[in-house]
Amino acid sequence: MLFKQQALLRQKLFVLGSLAIGSLLYLVARVGSLDRLQPLCPIDGRFATRGQDEIPLRALQFKRGLLHEFRKGNATKEQIRLHNLVQQLPKAIIIGVRKGGTRALLEMLNLHPAVVKASQEIHFFDNDENYAKGIEWYRKKMPFSYPHQITIEKSPAYFITEEVPERIYKMNSSIKLLIIVREPTTRAISDYTQVLEGKERKNKTYYKFEKLAIDPNTCEVNTKYKAVRTSIYTKHLERWLKYFPIEQFHIVDGDRLITEPLPELQLVEKFLNLPPRISQYNLYFNATRGFYCLRFNIVFNKCLAGSKGRIHPEVDTSVITKLRKFFHPFNQKFYQITGRTFNWP
Repeated sequence: MLFKQQALLRQKLFVLGSLAIGSLLYLVARVGSLDRLQPLCPIDGRFATRGQDEIPLRALQFKRGLLHEFRKGNATKEQIRLHNLVQQLPKAIIIGVRKGGTRALLEMLNLHPAVVKASQEIHFFDNDENYAKGIEWYRKKMPFSYPHQITIEKSPAYFITEEVPERIYKMNSSIKLLIIVREPTTRAISDYTQVLEGKERKNKTYYKFEKLAIDPNTCEVNTKYKAVRTSIYTKHLERWLKYFPIEQFHIVDGDRLITEPLPELQLVEKFLNLPPRISQYNLYFNATRGFYCLRFNIVFNKCLAGSKGRIHPEVDTSVITKLRKFFHPFNQKFYQITGRTFNWP
């Protein structure tokens, strides 16, 4: 009898202990979530003063759930008004470049509590059909946010599309523009690799990179090949400089973002006039993936999609040498214009 009572007592203690631990984990997760969501300051870097700009605690508590409802279209106008959430035009755009690391940069910036990202590429300024729908259509594609947060979207096709600089200028002539670049030859091969993978999924054949990058008639670099043209960064940037001063651009080192992301993110925080909030705690290296993953709080982590970091095909070394020699003068001019030098061959 005594043995049964002791066993029953141990069982009750185990249940109570499990409930206590579960409650503690819930509270820790909730606190971490609230810390992540709290808008810390206005966009110009000053901290919000107590008063009408202060966000009620209950709004913070329910924000994640509300945003989920908003995305499903289930939120009422009263809920939107009550929690002071709005859809804002972006105050910063990642305009390129393709295969430079635009998705990684956007997801990493989203670690900052004052930043809200558009989940999908909108393709408003580079798509004539979308652009014809008007700026209000574009705004309604933006995520809900608090007034003191800044919305950022990324569409890498913006950088190389001729009409885009003027269109963005007409929307906001003081907008901040982010360009993330990688070593041009590596970027071109990465561009090719993504297209190749898409062809293979459809059981289609595709030319080898060498045949696309080198003109068979002249044996010189084929500047008609889009992957090559995109890597001539200075040509595209010069078109943007007809509308925006260089001070409105920030160049991100995409190669360094892979190997040492925090210093690059801190430079972007400074460019966007955000208080420094992203720390080494938010970034941890995943040895299996070979990339840094994101840590929002004690329970919420995120890694980029498995399609990131594709293995590049082997490319003839003479072709790589020819491409690097071709890009060299353009790279030098890019360094001169931007004031940032990279260790590119």
